[in-house]
Amino acid sequence: MHVARVAGTSGDDFWALVDPHVGTARRIHTPFAHWAPFAAQGDADAFALAGEASRLADLRLRAPREPGARVFGVGLNYLEHLTRLGRKEPPPHTIAYIKPDSAIVDPGGQISYPAVTAMLDFEVELVAVVARPLENAQRATECLLGYTIGNDVSARDAGKQLGSLDLFTQKALDATAAIGPWITTLDALGGAGQPALDVEMEVNDEIRQRDNSRNMIFSLDELLDYVDARVRLRPGDLLFTGSTAGVGLEDGRFLKPGDRLVARIGGIGALAHGVGPKRVLAPNRGTGRLGIPAAVAAIPDGRSNEFDRE
Repeated sequence: MHVARVAGTSGDDFWALVDPHVGTARRIHTPFAHWAPFAAQGDADAFALAGEASRLADLRLRAPREPGARVFGVGLNYLEHLTRLGRKEPPPHTIAYIKPDSAIVDPGGQISYPAVTAMLDFEVELVAVVARPLENAQRATECLLGYTIGNDVSARDAGKQLGSLDLFTQKALDATAAIGPWITTLDALGGAGQPALDVEMEVNDEIRQRDNSRNMIFSLDELLDYVDARVRLRPGDLLFTGSTAGVGLEDGRFLKPGDRLVARIGGIGALAHGVGPKRVLAPNRGTGRLGIPAAVAAIPDGRSNEFDRE
């Protein structure tokens, strides 16, 4: 099954059971925490569906996130990607971060080009959605509702002046975390355990990333346990699970305003976005020690710089 967060014709947002092939959506009338554990097993009875189906084309897809849920991310999770960047061995554990609400981009929305970077990068990622607290479940993935698609757009030059990692600047920028178009339930993607789904990213009609989620260094169970050991996961929370090889950091071909991106994951669907114009800071906001790389000032429109070797 597929469940989506949608905006209705009257402007209210709600969860719906959607059929992308037929193009229909039926409103779910029960709370997320009530129906999510049942939906993960393919049981639609808990939805309390009522009324006739709406045309999906008449509704606007939102990022499939329960209001108030947190969005986490992890990194260092595909060995080919790390190898291309010079790392020879898998890391001893992953790293994690959290994204603010302002970073989230709805399906079909516009990705922001922030004022503070000249190295804006793309990352297709499988995103796990939590259905219930992990507590003492045998496997953490038993507690998932399912999976959706994410594009974890990142500022790769963050922290360069410090010579250390600046995850806030790299991962928390406005309108840089695209999620959607819907959640495919756990039962439809093989159930609990490690998913084996094809993932790819297309930029301006060119396939730049291609891999399979079976090739993760850290399994989904490990990733969920890593986060839950620090912040207890709640129903609706989302977890970006890391990206594979092919990103702009590897060959210097970073995103530019006007670029078109399509992220695809087998069994789920496709997530398309465009990159908007580069943000320009107000004069009084662009002064002081902001940690903006010197290269940024030389690229008023974000299009041409020494990192773009096309």
